[in-house]
Amino acid sequence: MVLLDGRPAAAGELAALGLTNYGHYTSMYVTDGRVRGLALHLARLVRDCRAVFGADLDPERVREFAGAAARGAGGGAYVVRVTVYDPALDLGSTHRRAEPHVLVTARPAGDGAATPLRVRTARFQRDVPEVKHTGLFGPLHERRAARLAGWDDALFVDGAGNVSEGTTWNAGFFDGRGVVWPRAGVLPGVTMTLLQRAYPHTVRPVPAELDGMEAAFATNSSFGVRPVGGVDGRDFPADHPVLDALRAAYLAIPPEPLA
Repeated sequence: MVLLDGRPAAAGELAALGLTNYGHYTSMYVTDGRVRGLALHLARLVRDCRAVFGADLDPERVREFAGAAARGAGGGAYVVRVTVYDPALDLGSTHRRAEPHVLVTARPAGDGAATPLRVRTARFQRDVPEVKHTGLFGPLHERRAARLAGWDDALFVDGAGNVSEGTTWNAGFFDGRGVVWPRAGVLPGVTMTLLQRAYPHTVRPVPAELDGMEAAFATNSSFGVRPVGGVDGRDFPADHPVLDALRAAYLAIPPEPLA
């Protein structure tokens, strides 16, 4: 299912994503036509469209296109990705006045199994981390390197030696007193934001040594809350009670209808 502005996309209209790759996106987990945190996903697209293109984006139009893709995909659970880009922009014209278009794709979601992640740290920071942009080479390169070395993924550490985020997920911790989210240059994920609203926490720098941390977890819209079972060979429990509490808090948030 690949729709551009609500209609099937032609191959030539997708060339700009492969050749220029200038745009932004959000990915939503859709079940029964409903999305947890839908308003945040739409607000992100509107905010990032202004940042990336200096243009306004109609959130109701996006909602309509995403709903059509979800309905066309059939029953079950799907990950619907909304990508905003201008098919007319090339490497020499990114400065021109843009006319953003909305590309929507839908793919079946995974089986929901959230096995613990074992990650290694890497010194890295995404370009323009506050925007969910399509420039994923750096994070995916770090993920590839981690997997080739026997890990599941990479956890980024900034220039000050503090944890920031995972490759495509936010990271959180439990320090024996409460949930801690890293204060660093990160993408403010929808799942992280929902949990911050629903569950008590603090936001502070988290040194990469993770001294005093008793549990670690990853969050994103595709899997919700997932245990991190190890960082650089240091083990964390996958069954810590705080993980169950976070999952319960997340699942208690009512999803919003796409249509």
